[in-house]
Amino acid sequence: MTPDREHIEPDTKDWTWVLERRCEECGFDVSSFDRHEFPHAFRRNAQVWLALLADPDVAERSRPDRWSTLEYACHVHDVHQIFHDRVSSMLAEESPHFPNWDQDESAITGRYADQMPSIVGPTLVAAAFAVSDLYASVPALSWRRRGVRSDGSEFTVETLGRYHLHDVVHHLHDVRQAADAATVRAYDASAADYRDRTIELPDTVVAAIGRFASVLPAGARVLEIGSGGGRDARELEGAGLSVRRTDVTPGFVDLLRADGDQADLLDPLTDDLADPTAPGTPYAGVWANACLLHVRREDLPTVLGRLAEATARHGLLYASVKAGDGEGWSVHGNVTSPRLFTYWREEPLREVLGSTGWSVEHVGHHEGPRGDEWLEVLATRA
Repeated sequence: MTPDREHIEPDTKDWTWVLERRCEECGFDVSSFDRHEFPHAFRRNAQVWLALLADPDVAERSRPDRWSTLEYACHVHDVHQIFHDRVSSMLAEESPHFPNWDQDESAITGRYADQMPSIVGPTLVAAAFAVSDLYASVPALSWRRRGVRSDGSEFTVETLGRYHLHDVVHHLHDVRQAADAATVRAYDASAADYRDRTIELPDTVVAAIGRFASVLPAGARVLEIGSGGGRDARELEGAGLSVRRTDVTPGFVDLLRADGDQADLLDPLTDDLADPTAPGTPYAGVWANACLLHVRREDLPTVLGRLAEATARHGLLYASVKAGDGEGWSVHGNVTSPRLFTYWREEPLREVLGSTGWSVEHVGHHEGPRGDEWLEVLATRA
């Protein structure tokens, strides 16, 4: 046993409470999830793990006492197989009793840390699709068939499926340190396609730019976070503003520079936000359209606080995020590789803004092209 493995503390908590209410850690509410969506949810979850395993640092632990993304992926693979066996036995037998499964011992005997990501990924996907097919085949009257875990906890096929789904969703929350890199890789691989597919400005963005520009003086310098293909920046400049284009994705920065625009690779969580063209001069405003939704919940106060520090008093902030609870991975849209989103409700978002140096002037709600709800924030530097 290596020293690293000795540092892992076994998880002895009883997680069955997630069948009754939203998980306090990952934000997922499996209690209200439609059981008919189980197959799709497991397949989508597997796609995310496959993308995460492409990280060059996939075998590195963020902390000695926490599994690496590779180790978690190996665990998720085994979880799918264990639950496949249990659901199968519940469908074939009357109230079967499940043998105890020691997941921590499995990590050691299965040498999770030594596995090859290129093999773990496809086998995890295969296991996820196999159990998805099993859930899809459950007859309507069989969802209530029962089974008993070794600790005495009783499940139906439906509640076991919910418990199973929360488990693999929660483990994506456990590897959030890899989520940022995976999201950047997703945009990086599709930068040109994303630019071409989003070249047309939605009416809501045109209106928001109009309101934003009408408050600022002509020629005001604006920091744009998440410039993407440059669509918003062109409209902002057309409205008379001066825009510093930035993005955390190298592919977008390369595209902007190829178009003749000055653009900087910048992470608002960690990088210096000062304007290189005017050292010591704060920005008159910050434009952050559909980008802060990729910032982890616990990091958003830091980002907003840093943006406030870089903005002049009474300067303006525009930001838009997706409305909802918790977090989730998208595997559709203009970028098909998985991207992590953090969802916000209006009141918590207002609280974060108010605590980080911003005075909220307006929060608007509108429906996106796929029926999802968005929040638009206009705030001033307090």
